[in-house]
Amino acid sequence: MNTTIETILNHRSIRKFEDKPLSNEQIRTMVESAQAASTSSFIQAYSIIGVKDKDKKKRLAELAGNQSYVENSGHFFIFCADLHRHAVIGEKEQTDVTMSLESTEKFIVATIDAALAAQNASIAAESMGLGICYIGGLRNKIEEVTELLEMPKYTIPLFGLAVGYPAQQTDIKPRLPFHHIYHEEVYNQDLGSYSEQLDGYNQTISDYYQARTSGKRTDTWTGQMANMLKQPKRLGMKEYLENQGLTKR
Repeated sequence: MNTTIETILNHRSIRKFEDKPLSNEQIRTMVESAQAASTSSFIQAYSIIGVKDKDKKKRLAELAGNQSYVENSGHFFIFCADLHRHAVIGEKEQTDVTMSLESTEKFIVATIDAALAAQNASIAAESMGLGICYIGGLRNKIEEVTELLEMPKYTIPLFGLAVGYPAQQTDIKPRLPFHHIYHEEVYNQDLGSYSEQLDGYNQTISDYYQARTSGKRTDTWTGQMANMLKQPKRLGMKEYLENQGLTKR
């Protein structure tokens, strides 16, 4: 096993950072690493907004659900699906690209591009001894975030990435079993083995929480997911996307 794989497998979310900003060199290294990620048809349909200003980070923390580690991070990155530059390209090249930009397919492409870029940036950060935490909570108040960041049409802030020097280390959460994630040739629809794998994973997660909390918490993964999914969230997202000029087709 090489050091790159060790860095990847050692990932954990960090939610407490030292009061120390990232250097400009670290920020640039992360962004350049993000740019090295694969991109569909070379479209590069994403942008990254970095936030250093303490007041703006505080406001973003509030909008994300009062997540203090947004405010207290060494640097806060926001990864955006971005087809605005392609609208500019259409005007520059005197070509009507509207139907493509407003298609669900291109929104998927932009979202994947941004996610790939973010994961490259995260691995780069962790390889430098930094900690990271993804922040999907920005979508709780996505209209306010859009306004705060002065984002144009054909863009949306997908998620944030809080980065900094870890002030504490957390345990690595056990992931789903290998054979539950990895299917060969076809999707495994054997409900018996599928359910058995989930039962085994539930026990693993329950043991993890029990050890971590000295027996105060023993919940299962399927229980967590069922409780989360029974309460639909962010149901206004479709309307928001259409207002931004996306997913109209």
